[in-house]
Amino acid sequence: MGRVTTWRIFGTPPDRLVVAPTDLRIADPYIAYEIHTGRFPLAGRVLETDGQSPFLLIGPSLGFDEALHSFRWMRHLRAANNQDAFDDAKSLTEDWIGIWGKRRAGAAWDPNVTAQRILAWLSHSPIILKNQDRGFYKRFIKSLAQQTRYLRRVAPVMREGEKRFRVHLALAMATLAMPASPAAIKAAARSLDLELEKQILPDGGHVSRNPQVAMTILADLLPLRQTYLNLGHTPPKGLVSSIDRMFQALRFFRHTDGTLALFNGATAQPADRLLSVLRYDESAGEPLRLTPQMNYQRLSARNTVVIADTGPPPAGELSTTAHAGCLSFEMSCGRNRYVVNCGAPSYFQPRYGRLARTTAAHSTLTVDDTSSARVSNSSFLGPVIIGGPETVEVERRDDEAGRQGFIAKHDGFAEQFGLIHERSIQLSAEGNVVSGRDRLAKSTRHTLAIAKNTPATIRFHIHPKITLSRDLKNDIVLTASDGEFWTFYSPDIGADIEEDIFFADLAGPRRASQIVLSFYISQISDVSWSLVRSVPKAGI
Repeated sequence: MGRVTTWRIFGTPPDRLVVAPTDLRIADPYIAYEIHTGRFPLAGRVLETDGQSPFLLIGPSLGFDEALHSFRWMRHLRAANNQDAFDDAKSLTEDWIGIWGKRRAGAAWDPNVTAQRILAWLSHSPIILKNQDRGFYKRFIKSLAQQTRYLRRVAPVMREGEKRFRVHLALAMATLAMPASPAAIKAAARSLDLELEKQILPDGGHVSRNPQVAMTILADLLPLRQTYLNLGHTPPKGLVSSIDRMFQALRFFRHTDGTLALFNGATAQPADRLLSVLRYDESAGEPLRLTPQMNYQRLSARNTVVIADTGPPPAGELSTTAHAGCLSFEMSCGRNRYVVNCGAPSYFQPRYGRLARTTAAHSTLTVDDTSSARVSNSSFLGPVIIGGPETVEVERRDDEAGRQGFIAKHDGFAEQFGLIHERSIQLSAEGNVVSGRDRLAKSTRHTLAIAKNTPATIRFHIHPKITLSRDLKNDIVLTASDGEFWTFYSPDIGADIEEDIFFADLAGPRRASQIVLSFYISQISDVSWSLVRSVPKAGI
């Protein structure tokens, strides 16, 4: 590293902190106790330090290392609010500064991790600096300034997406929390405003089409908005309106049990994590029926909700976590989720992550066990989506009788098989019948390329908490723990029950079941199905 670069990164550090922003994430004092005893439970794994600094050890996974170096776990120490926690906050922060402060490599200096660390250190500076000497205070402020300057250098060359957004968010917060000139504060606000314009769609969704991104971004945007207001600075012009729209998107993707739908990289989240963000939602009204830019549909009646993906995957670098789940859907009712997608693994698990992105891991149709979009193996491009649907057409079909529905089709199977997948779903006005139809039609722009025995499969992935069984008519019954049940019907072909795996569970991938409709395209190309709700009789 040359002299100019070194000067730009280290520079003259500020001499104090101006404000400590709020951390909205849920905290658990018990985790603080675990950390104090040398156990770090992060990203689904546990590291036993045996008295050593965790920053000198090799973590059990990349996801663990990223979580460790992000310092997001500092909130648990603050929640404990005792002297042990204060001492741990100081000693672990000083360990990091001494071991990694000048060693820019690995997960510790990933820009996204660095941005999270800056936000965590600023938010929890009251316990990190509690009763500390002036020397440590100066070292802490100096390290924050170095990390901030580093982010300013790498931000312009980062790929578009959530990580770049978080970097600009952290830079905006840093200019407020540490002494900065009015020009620097305005420059950071302008940069964040550009990211808001590029990444937050008019319907409130994120350009990645991942419903979960709005929640994770809001957890940092809300404290930033409040910090601008508390200090009397002018916030980015798009900040307030973007937050309002993102709340709108969160309500759209929220199932009846309070969880978010599992599309395009979304995974399991504790219910209280979503509530910790939604409690700041001051808007009222019912969720939208569709998101025009994200391209999803929502059908809702009498405590039954159907959410469907009716759009193509995002393009290029924005698709690194996107899934090949075009026309997949999820269904919930009351306190239960019934039909789901398999979702992304909760923690960093490469072998499952790739499987979770296939079409077969979604509640939709596949042709010859082939995904409607593929994931690149290129080390240069990264795991981006290639060869997916180019055209997705959708028509909303709600009627005056209160029925809600849509019909949509995509060309993800056109290039390889010459086929178009068309799906229609309707929810009755009473919310007790979900009826669907899947059809394969010849593409007008491609040559039909299927053999006599080319199979197609329609999958309905069932949430692990739902039990599948057969009734006396051999129809499949989906039973929840509270006794509510739905019955699955398919008049065209027999339905099978098969083993499945649900990736998006907080405890890790777990066994589940799926309903499968299998057929040969040369024999049948139009399949109807339905889910009908039954309420258990009193006393039974």
